This record gives sequence, structure tokens and C-alpha cells, in this order.
Amino acid sequence: MNPLNKIQQHGQSIWLDLLDREIMNSGKLQNLIDDDDLRGLTSNPSIFEKAISGSADYDDDIAKLSKNEDNNSAIFFDMAIADIQRAADIFKPVFDKTEGKDGFVSLEVSPYLALDTDGTIEQARELWKKVNRKNVMIKIPGTKQGLPAIRECLREGININVTLLFGLPRYREITEAFMGGLEDRLNEGHSIKDVASVASFFLSRIDVMVDPMLKEKNANHLVGEIAIASAKKAYQIYLDMIASDRYKKLAAKGAQTQRVLWASTSAKDPSFSDVKYVEPLIGKDTINTLPMETIDAFRDHGKVADTITNDIDSANKAMDDLKNLGIDIDTITQRLENEGIEKFNKAYEQLLKSIADQNRKKS
Repeated sequence: MNPLNKIQQHGQSIWLDLLDREIMNSGKLQNLIDDDDLRGLTSNPSIFEKAISGSADYDDDIAKLSKNEDNNSAIFFDMAIADIQRAADIFKPVFDKTEGKDGFVSLEVSPYLALDTDGTIEQARELWKKVNRKNVMIKIPGTKQGLPAIRECLREGININVTLLFGLPRYREITEAFMGGLEDRLNEGHSIKDVASVASFFLSRIDVMVDPMLKEKNANHLVGEIAIASAKKAYQIYLDMIASDRYKKLAAKGAQTQRVLWASTSAKDPSFSDVKYVEPLIGKDTINTLPMETIDAFRDHGKVADTITNDIDSANKAMDDLKNLGIDIDTITQRLENEGIEKFNKAYEQLLKSIADQNRKKS
């Protein structure tokens, strides 16, 4: 057994932060499932942009779809849905084997809708219906405007991956939206057993933003520590949620827990370990979604142990020290959310431009 296999014994699932046709066509995705116990996959606008603009795999589809469709966004979603359906079918045996706990593939609503509640709900419904796979999650950004959309979609029985999550106060609101959506569904007489959700924390970007501030203040002992400290505190919020009477009532009716998922887990600072955002965050009811290079690194030299509840006092102290230095983590996480939306918007614009450029070449 390699470290990727062993991590399952500690209650963590590894998902892949990548989707393109090459990984499916080559059989590499199936090999990751068979050999490394890969349990799921996530996509986002940046991933699709790289896939579509970085290969010729989509050129024929773009040419074909553009004959009947002049909306580049619609062309993109037609191609994305086809890829997501295919990936979901590849992961269906994992979904069945884990009785619906794993084997999920995620598709994100348009990043243009991050601040539009009604638009998000409408597109989430549309994508859910078109994909038509039980082992798919629709990704909705964890913005203020995303909260009611998350609750409403869960009420309707749509699996939701809450994405672009940075701050702990917002995560508390996400847990409220999660439980509220399931309660609403129960109150309408529907089963909640098959409704799945995860809450995705973006980690490395926190350190990328905070570390230069820490270095300016000569607080080098905190460099590279804040994202992990924040994640450990998030997991404590998760434990509080599942221990609450409110959640226990839902669990008694068959609710699946909303697992926490660690995203943005490649180390951006070359001085950091390449498994920095994996080893300290292993534990029950967690997912780590990794890019290919981090999967390869962890397979090669990752150390596996229950770590997510270790050093909680140190995590609390790191966050207290940050505050005492005059660095407001809530302001930082809001900035990161804003920048994350902007980054995905740019990737989406580039993606639509790639489709338009491809159309021009063919015409």
C-alpha cells in the first residue's frame, strides 16, 4: 500500500483537482482509481480553461456545436457537461462501493453568478438536470449571496460543493445553510439520505497573502502556519456542528455529513514541503483535493497519520498572534474571496475567448 491508499484508513478521501479529456482517454484516471484509491474529482473555470485552450481535444466539438449555437457560454457548458458525465460514469463504481459517500465529480456554476443568488439557483438546477448523475456535485461559491442558494439547492435535493471558502465566520454560516436546507427538505416530506455536500476551504492562497505581511513584521515563526491553523480551527467548527442536537436530529433521519474539503493544496512557496497542505490535515470526514503533482509527491514520500486534531493549542495561538500583530484575518479572507471570484472570472473570460478564437479559425 502506498501513502495514498493508507490515507483512507484515517477517514480522509483524496480527490483529484483536474479534469481534461487526455486523463480520461489515456486510462490514467482509471489507473488512479485502481492503484491509488482516488475517490473523486473537482473542476473549476481555470481547469476547464487550461483543458480547452491547451489542447486540440475540444476543437471538433466547438466547430460542431457552433453550427447550432452562437453563445460561447452555452458551447462551453455543453462540452463541460459531457466531460463531467463521462468522469462521473468512471467514478460510479466508487460511488456504489462507498454507498454514496465518495465517487463524486464537481461542476461549477458560472463564476459570473458568484454574487447573484437567483441566477446561481437557476443555473444549479439547470446543470443538475442536464448532467443527470447522482454522483455529481454542483459547485456554488461560499459568498454571502451564495448562502441562500446553497440552502435552496440542498432543499431541492441537489448535491452541493461549497467552493471558494476562506473564512471561519463564513464557514459557520455555511453549516447553518447546510443544516437549514436539509431541514427544509425534511419538512416537505422528502428523504435527505441521498443529498451530499462538502465545504471546500482554499488554503495555500491564505499563506501567499499573509506571509509577506508576517515577514515585514519579523514574525517569521508564523510564516507558512496560518492556512493550516485556520484549517484546524475549521475542523473544530465541523466537530461542533456534528455534535450539535440540531445535526443529530438530521443524522437520525439519514443525513450525510457535510465533510470539509481542503483545496488549493499545492505549495506555492518553493521553500515549503511539496506535501505541506496534506500531511498536517489528515483525519475523519475530510477530503483533500490535490493537483497531479501533489498526488505524485504524496504517493512518493507522504507520511500518513491522524493529524487534523493535533496541535489545536498551537493553531489557536498562531491565530491569536496574528491578531496581536494587527493583521485582521477576516479582512484578509474577504479579500481572498473577492480575488478568487475575479480570478475565476478572468479564467472564464479567457475560456470563452478560446472558444471564439477557435470558431474564427474554422469559419
